[in-house]
Amino acid sequence: MEISATEICREENGEMDPFNKFLQDNPEVDKVLRLLFTIIVVSIIVFIIFRVHRRLINKVHKLRKGKENLNTRMIENIFRFIVIFVAVQFVMMSSDLTRNFGQTLFQGTAVLAAIAGFAAQNTLSDILCGFMISTTKPFEIGDRIELVDNGVSGIVKDLTLRHVVLQSIDTQMYVIPNSKMNSQQIKNLSWHTDKRSVDFKFQVSYDADTDQARAVIRQAVMDSPISVPGKTGQDGNGEYADVYFLSFEEYSLVMGTTAYYLPGTPTEVFKTDINTRVKKALEANGIEIPYKYINVQMKTAAKG
Repeated sequence: MEISATEICREENGEMDPFNKFLQDNPEVDKVLRLLFTIIVVSIIVFIIFRVHRRLINKVHKLRKGKENLNTRMIENIFRFIVIFVAVQFVMMSSDLTRNFGQTLFQGTAVLAAIAGFAAQNTLSDILCGFMISTTKPFEIGDRIELVDNGVSGIVKDLTLRHVVLQSIDTQMYVIPNSKMNSQQIKNLSWHTDKRSVDFKFQVSYDADTDQARAVIRQAVMDSPISVPGKTGQDGNGEYADVYFLSFEEYSLVMGTTAYYLPGTPTEVFKTDINTRVKKALEANGIEIPYKYINVQMKTAAKG
C-alpha cells in the first residue's frame, strides 16, 4: 500500500499543516513530489553502486600491476548500462504518473529490440564485435598496435561497447568502430611482453674504431634512465642488447642495436632520449658522425 506525503507528516494535534493540506487537495502535485523524491534516492543509490564498482575495478587493476584489461573494461560498460536501465525502469514503475509507460516499455522490450535491431544493425554489429575482441584479446589496453590495411597506429586507450580508442604518436585520438577493428589485420607491437623495443642505426666515419664506437653506443643506451634490459642473462641479471656492425655505406659505417623501454614511456620520448645521448657520447669520444656536403669552388674568368 502506498503512503502519500500527506499521511507521513502531521502535526501533534492531529491536524495537517498548510503544506500537507495543499498536497491533499492537489494529489497530482503530491505524485510529482514523490516521483522527484524517488528519482533523487535512486540517483544516490546508483552513484554509490558506481563508486563501489569503480573501487573494485581499481583493486583488480592493482592486482594486475596497474594494467587494465579488455574484459574488465567491457564488463564495466555492460554493468553501467544494466544498472541505469534497471534504475530507470524502477523509477517509472514507482509512480502512477509513469507506471503505464514503464509497463508498456517493459512489455514491449522484445518488439523494441526487433525494431532497434533492424534500424541499428551497425550498432549491434559493433557491440557483438566488441564482445569478440574482449574474448579473443588480439590486444589489451595500453598495447601499441598498427592497422596494417590503412597504416593507423597508436596505443589502445579504451574499448567501449561500440568503439576502440587509439592514441597516436602526435596525441590524436582515433575512434574506430569495433566492427572495423574486428575485420582489420592488426600488428600488435606489445604482444605478450611487458616491454617495447625500437631498432636504432647510427652512422660513424670510416676512420672510427668500430669496437670503440660499439662500446660508446651501448653505454649511452645503458645510461638512459628510461631504457631497460632486453633479456635476462644466465646469472639472472638483466642484460642490454649488443651493438652490431651492420654494413658499409658509401660514406659511413653503420652500427645498430635494439633498445627496450616500458609501455608507459611514449615512443617518441624514448627515441629522442637515446638519439641525443648517443650523439653526445660519440662527439665526446671524438667519433665523427659523417654527413654529405657539397664543396662549391668559384672560379673567376681571367681578364683580357
